[in-house]
Amino acid sequence: MSDRYNLLQNWLTDTLNSSTFNLRPASEDASFRTYHRLFLKNKTFIVMDAPPEQEDCKSFIKITKKLHACNVNVPVIHNVNIEQGFLLLGDLGDNLYLNELNNNTIYELYSDAVNSLIAIQNLANVGGLDAYDGNLLRSEMNLFTEWLVEKHLQIKLDESQKKVLDKLFNLLVTNAEQQPKVFVHRDFHSRNLMVAKENNPGIIDYQDAVYGPISYDLVSILKDCYIKWPKEEIDKWVDFYLNKRHEEKSKLKINHDEFVRWFDLMGVQRHLKASGIFARLSHRDGKDNFLENIPRTLSYILDLKEVYKELRPICIMIEELVIPKLEEKE
Repeated sequence: MSDRYNLLQNWLTDTLNSSTFNLRPASEDASFRTYHRLFLKNKTFIVMDAPPEQEDCKSFIKITKKLHACNVNVPVIHNVNIEQGFLLLGDLGDNLYLNELNNNTIYELYSDAVNSLIAIQNLANVGGLDAYDGNLLRSEMNLFTEWLVEKHLQIKLDESQKKVLDKLFNLLVTNAEQQPKVFVHRDFHSRNLMVAKENNPGIIDYQDAVYGPISYDLVSILKDCYIKWPKEEIDKWVDFYLNKRHEEKSKLKINHDEFVRWFDLMGVQRHLKASGIFARLSHRDGKDNFLENIPRTLSYILDLKEVYKELRPICIMIEELVIPKLEEKE
C-alpha cells in the first residue's frame, strides 16, 4: 500500500476512534481526487482523498455550505483534515443518474434535476466565487486544440484553421458574457447526480463552481457527454426549465429564442472543452476509458451545423479533420 493510503487509514483510525472499518473504492473521478466508501458497523461514509498539492479542499467546504443553504442534497461534511487533504463525508449512495436514465425514468429524474438547478441559481450565495470570464472560457476551449487536436490526433493546424478557432472562441465568449450570471456548478451531469430517495438528486463534484452564464449547467445535463437524447427531448426540457422560470415570476426576464441561442452556443464551448479534457485524461492520467465519449461530445456541435451559419467552419473542421483521425484510432 502507498504511503498516502497508510496516512489516510491512520487519520481515519484517529478520527473514528476505531480501526474496525473497511475501505473500498467508490468512484473514478476526472481529477486527482480519489473516493473510498467506508463501512463502519451499520453505516457507510465517503472518504475524499484530495492531495493538497493538486486539489483544494477549502473550495469544496466553502461551496458545500453555500449549497446546503439552498436546501439541495449535497454531502454532509463530518470531519476534515485540510493539511493532508482528507474529508469524511456523508454517503449519497452509488446509484448514478447515468445508470437509471431511460425513457421511463427521464421525466422524474430530469424534473428533479432542473428544480434543484433552479433552486441553486436562485438561492446560492455567489460571494467569493471566481468569475467564469473570457480568460477562463478561452483556456478551457484551448484544451480542444492542445490535447485533442495536437496531442491525441497529432494534427498541426495551419494559419487559416487557427483563425477559424480564434473567431469561434470570440463568438462563444461573447455569447457567455451576454447572459445573466448565476451560481454555476460547472459539471452538472449524469455522473455527478445521484438518485436519492429523498430530496432527489444528490449532487456531487461541485468544488469548481463559478459565477457565470445561466445556460451552462442546463446544457451540461441536457446535452450530456455521457448520454444523448433526441433533439425533440432536449427542446422539451429547455421549455420545461423556461416555464418553471416563468411560473416563479422571477425578476429575471428571459426571452425564449434568445435563451435557446445562449444554450446552444454555450454547449459548443462546453463540448470543445470536454473533448479536450477526455483526451487529457487519457494522455496525462492514463484514463483511456474517457476517450469513448469524444465522438458523442463532438456530435452535439455537428448537430448545429445547419442551425447557425457561424458554426459551419468548425463543423467542417471536425467532420473533415477530427472525425477521420478519431476513426483511425479506433
